[in-house]
Amino acid sequence: MFPITDHVVKTPRHTSFYLACGTPDAPPIIFVHGWPELSLSWRHQLPCFAALGFRTIAPDMRGYGRSTVHPRQEDYALEHIVADMMELLDGLGHQKAIWVGHDWGSPVVWGIASHHPDRCHGVANLCVPYFPKGFSAQEAAALIDRAIYPVAEFPAGQWEYQLFYRENFDKARAVFEADVAATAKALFRKGDPAGKGKPSRTAFVRRDGGWFGGRPAAPDLPLDPDVLTDMELNTYVAALTRNGFFGPNSWYVNPDANRAYQDTAANDGRLDMPVLFLHAEYDYTCETVSSHLADPMRRSCQDLTEATVPTGHWMAQENPVAVNAALARWIATKLPTVWPG
Repeated sequence: MFPITDHVVKTPRHTSFYLACGTPDAPPIIFVHGWPELSLSWRHQLPCFAALGFRTIAPDMRGYGRSTVHPRQEDYALEHIVADMMELLDGLGHQKAIWVGHDWGSPVVWGIASHHPDRCHGVANLCVPYFPKGFSAQEAAALIDRAIYPVAEFPAGQWEYQLFYRENFDKARAVFEADVAATAKALFRKGDPAGKGKPSRTAFVRRDGGWFGGRPAAPDLPLDPDVLTDMELNTYVAALTRNGFFGPNSWYVNPDANRAYQDTAANDGRLDMPVLFLHAEYDYTCETVSSHLADPMRRSCQDLTEATVPTGHWMAQENPVAVNAALARWIATKLPTVWPG
């Protein structure tokens, strides 16, 4: 009843490919993916919320899939990506949307909320909380759990991998591109409860001289069917093989520009619209359940709802039923006038 269809919004500065589902003039929900994903990452959410009466939209973000791959690292600063999303919303013919983000999509949605609150009914984010001074390893450093990440061994805690991208950009890219199918299978894996209280694998990247223990390519692990099917894996692999990891990895190398951009936020970065944050219980990089990582968000959001989902980082793909239920409950409770009549 609700097919997912392909669309494009083109402007002189950027082209956004997007998937859409539902009645075109219905209230829009825009789903923003992270690294190293695609619009496909929201495949479980698009038909669900279309069936509830919304127009659901999921773009391929800048540097991914069928959207523009820009040539410079500085082209992937958040200010440009937020502008992409404003152009997308304009192209859809809507003044406002409900915005939902995950991973790097979350800082994009936080940037939309803090710079363009008039374009938001409300915002929801998965895994990555709001940093009112900008999302970067430096801003998160004071919130690192030093019982898990001793400063002598892990100076940047679980954020060591982000520094590795900035210090060894070409090497990081080469390892991911050496065997893209193996990379995708190694990354897209469900959460493991046994990892609680232990360092995230991202904390070892600088020490080991790269991802995957410093190997020149990802290990060839079996596909995790709780996250991806073979067909979905093939879609990711085709896109990442075609475009490479220059664009995706470049999102990590603009912390100064992103902090400067956040300094221009409206209302001193305070968010007054309804906000939903979903904690992933078994996400040990964005560990927000036991740590203080979400504290700045709590201080900066006037109307914050929080819930915890028993998944790893790929929450929307690993447990879509729980994610969809939490989103629907929040919209019905906090945004009843937006819910289609």
